[in-house]
Amino acid sequence: MSPEFVIGFAKNAIELALTISLPMLGIGLVVGVVVSIFQAATQIQEMTLTFVPKILAIFGALLLTFPWILDKMTTFTREVIVGIPTYIR
Repeated sequence: MSPEFVIGFAKNAIELALTISLPMLGIGLVVGVVVSIFQAATQIQEMTLTFVPKILAIFGALLLTFPWILDKMTTFTREVIVGIPTYIR
């Protein structure tokens, strides 16, 4: 294994992790901003008001994107397992 291969492999793994987490992080960000605007407008400073909507929205996004995430992860895993003989050389 060359250093270039290891760096490329790590780069692909990090890109995959960022790609599959992006929908949940984006939804969490949008819901957080909306709740913050609501809190600023009404001056309600309840801590549970920030967490509960974000948790529910992220869980909903996870349910909607789970088949896509599973497909991406299984494709990456399949490529890694199939490539093991070439990695050993």
